[in-house]
Amino acid sequence: MKVLVIGSGGREHALVWKLNQSKKVEKIYCAPGNAGIRKLATCVNIKADDIEGLLDFAREKGIDLTVVGPEDPLTLGIVDAFEEHDLRIFGPSARGAILEGSKVFTKDFLKKYSIPSAAYKVFTKAGPAKKYVDKIGAPCVVKADGLAAGKGVIVAATKSEAKKAIDLIIKKRAFGDAGGRVVVEEFLRGEEASFIAFTDGKTVLPLPSSQDHKAVFEGDRGPNTGGMGAYSPAPVLTDGLAMRVINEIMLPTIRGMEAEGRPYKGMLYAGLMIDGDRLNVLEFNCRFGDPECQPLLMRMKTDLVEVIEAVIDARLEEVELEIDPRPTVCVVMASQGYPGSYTTGKPIRGLMKAARIKDVVVFHAGTTIKDRRTVTAGGRVLGVTAIAPTIEKAIAQAYKAVDVIHWPGCYYRRDIGYRALKRRDADKGPRVGIIMGSDSDLPVMEKAADFLQSVSIRYELRIVSAHRTPELAVEYASTASERGIEVIIAGAGMAAHLAGVVAAHTRLPVIGVPLDASSLHGLDALLSTVQMPPGIPVATMGIGGPGARNGAVLAARILAINDAKIAAALEQQRLSMIEQVKEKNKELDQRA
Repeated sequence: MKVLVIGSGGREHALVWKLNQSKKVEKIYCAPGNAGIRKLATCVNIKADDIEGLLDFAREKGIDLTVVGPEDPLTLGIVDAFEEHDLRIFGPSARGAILEGSKVFTKDFLKKYSIPSAAYKVFTKAGPAKKYVDKIGAPCVVKADGLAAGKGVIVAATKSEAKKAIDLIIKKRAFGDAGGRVVVEEFLRGEEASFIAFTDGKTVLPLPSSQDHKAVFEGDRGPNTGGMGAYSPAPVLTDGLAMRVINEIMLPTIRGMEAEGRPYKGMLYAGLMIDGDRLNVLEFNCRFGDPECQPLLMRMKTDLVEVIEAVIDARLEEVELEIDPRPTVCVVMASQGYPGSYTTGKPIRGLMKAARIKDVVVFHAGTTIKDRRTVTAGGRVLGVTAIAPTIEKAIAQAYKAVDVIHWPGCYYRRDIGYRALKRRDADKGPRVGIIMGSDSDLPVMEKAADFLQSVSIRYELRIVSAHRTPELAVEYASTASERGIEVIIAGAGMAAHLAGVVAAHTRLPVIGVPLDASSLHGLDALLSTVQMPPGIPVATMGIGGPGARNGAVLAARILAINDAKIAAALEQQRLSMIEQVKEKNKELDQRA
């Protein structure tokens, strides 16, 4: 079989690498390819969006299967053109690829078919869009309607930033025709994940979960990029949630596209926001993600050609994917300045040394050959991908290879996979933080600890004063989530500002426990805790020990929303209380 792969990035290198493992494949061409791909395939100097040129080449060479990597040729109708000439090609038609080609279409589609997504409005002029920003406030998200190489989505922290983004897209046309319309939507909180699946228009066959790192700087800060790294699996997407994604998002989407007269075949990529048990679609892509493709194909053992042919022939229900259970991590090495301006032509050193590292593949993205040397030729240059028995070891192996590769102005994030590590650590560390203003408060706040221990919830006790150690209070609040804390219980007496200070510096639920520490017997603390300004909520309990215990009960109920074991323990507690009341009544009956 002769195969043509279209594209020149890390995704296309991974596709060529995987196709090369198939016994069905005899010869691979790639248009236009890159310096890494040329070692596995014959590179052809035809641009990915040159539909006529690609069609002529496929007919001339008798190509048996064409695999499209990037979104541009799909939205331009390459699948339609090839199929008109009876050429087998993998990907959606132009009418299907509109799911990625137009954010306005997708938002309207999601709304029509009741698929969960953020509230939004569409604008063609800057003025009304800015008025809408004033109405919904910030943070919010501003999106260019069309394709913008993954950079047309701007998360605005303030209304001023949102209005600048609107001007950038509509007035300055920073993304060209993609900015003819702009979507302004609500900001969704939670954790992102990528859900990528094969579909033949009837069956959805998902790959393992993965997570991209879009922001350019560590800690997910800075402007969005095409992706600075990815890993698989993503612990945030549990098996239960994955099943819901198929039933609530993927299947309704392919059925809705069929109903719209836009039958969909190929890869369907849903970018998701997950907040507890809430699922929302951030975006759809009509192809493999990049860099998600690299770690996913490294885990996939099934012959890629067999899956692709089953999609084309509408018999995907016959296929079952075999997946390597080991985690994979891809670290993107980029040119300094990306996603802004950058220089190219920098010689890359260390590629041979990195290639010798066990269980590592260096996928090329923006590379070319100049004077017989591999040099940089793009913003994202390499995707260093590793597989290992654990996520920690996969991360270490990937960075071991990254550390031997160099070129002037090389940049990469050092925290790829940090969310997976955070969730791993959270599984071992405390889930509830119990803090108090003084050590004299400890006997009361231990009532909260005793209850949490009774339902097997891990906790930590800390002395943190809003008045004597304000910096420590702020640090505790702002870092709690990163350390795996999910709920904070804050106890304080007299002025009792601790709960409010903590609530102002975290998005975690804060439960306030007023303590008896003055001649007012806790009433002063009760009023100080309950009277929070708008936007700084504190769930206020009763005074003293009973309030501390109730604070722990409420914390447990919050955690039980997504934890069946805690829910079961709470149910046992409830039944135990009922039995205690019954026993007391029996005693009273015996006295009578």
